[in-house]
Amino acid sequence: MTVPNSRFDARWLETQKFPPVQYVVPELIPEGLTLLVAAPKIGKSWMVLGLSIAVSLGDKAFGSIPTGSPRPVLYLALEDGQRRLQQRMRSLAPEFWSPLLQFQVDLEQDIVTTVANYFQSHQDAVVVLDTLGKVLPSTGSTQTQYAADYQFMGALKKACDAVPGSSLIVVHHTRKAGGEDFLDAVSGTQGIAGAADTICVLRRDRKDQGATLQVTSRDAREGEYGMTLADNGAWSIIGRSLKDAAASAQLSRTTAGLSDRMTEVIELVSAHPDGVRAADVAAQLSMDEKMAGTYLGRAFDQGRLAKPTRGLYTPLGSVESVGTESHSHALNTFHTPLGALEVGAALTRSPSPALTAQPQ
Repeated sequence: MTVPNSRFDARWLETQKFPPVQYVVPELIPEGLTLLVAAPKIGKSWMVLGLSIAVSLGDKAFGSIPTGSPRPVLYLALEDGQRRLQQRMRSLAPEFWSPLLQFQVDLEQDIVTTVANYFQSHQDAVVVLDTLGKVLPSTGSTQTQYAADYQFMGALKKACDAVPGSSLIVVHHTRKAGGEDFLDAVSGTQGIAGAADTICVLRRDRKDQGATLQVTSRDAREGEYGMTLADNGAWSIIGRSLKDAAASAQLSRTTAGLSDRMTEVIELVSAHPDGVRAADVAAQLSMDEKMAGTYLGRAFDQGRLAKPTRGLYTPLGSVESVGTESHSHALNTFHTPLGALEVGAALTRSPSPALTAQPQ
């Protein structure tokens, strides 16, 4: 495939055969430039180290997602030293420390050259840059910060694009205050986010091991996934697949800010995709049937449950996503009965005493 110049016609494009998009994590992190964005000290370095181990071994990522054949990985741990890396590797406890996983804690060349040279010498390679703040240049006197950011990120993306199948995962911090769109969480100017192929925003309350990973991408599914952080630093998706993890995130949104009792009601409904009635809820949660109906009605009014027929309540059973190439770049809706997953069991709380107050 040769392009004689930067301009080509549609007939030429029609005849070309391009290699399929490769994935670091199928349906989640494709080749190209990926930004992983999170607040400081919530486990993003643990996440990319665990991912690096899995990819270098051809093991499952995030506990459940096959990564395929082992691939070379260069982890640029610019905020860590050898001792900390060894401690974290031992904590994550891989059975075999792959020689395909290499580390670098100092740069001997500029970052763009380092990334480009590694991709040129390693096929289907993955580079992890931890963190962007260590290498992001300041603006020149003749540039705006946006222009400087976009030019720098564009150079990193070009290094990926020059070698098909290459993936660069860049760890970055969130801004202190984000907007309604989760992409507003990316710290710095829009030039940083604008050059990326994929953006992953990790959110976790420091007092909670549960988290959500929000993803938008040119080549992967767009969605939100439930995740957990284990005591040893290992990250896992909730459930056995991304579909399960998406259902978990949806359930978390549905029950956010609710009282314990209302949460129990919604989780009970989520465990029964065929639907439940007030009498079922009353029997399962040892509460008055009239009160159960009040909770169900309030949850429906708030858009937290569906009611396909009178008196029957079901989970909000669909998750929308932007399709991958294999899904023809169409807007796909795959039905995900939340209760059909192990997610419900993972999130269900022990029943609390019946409340006499109105649902919240």
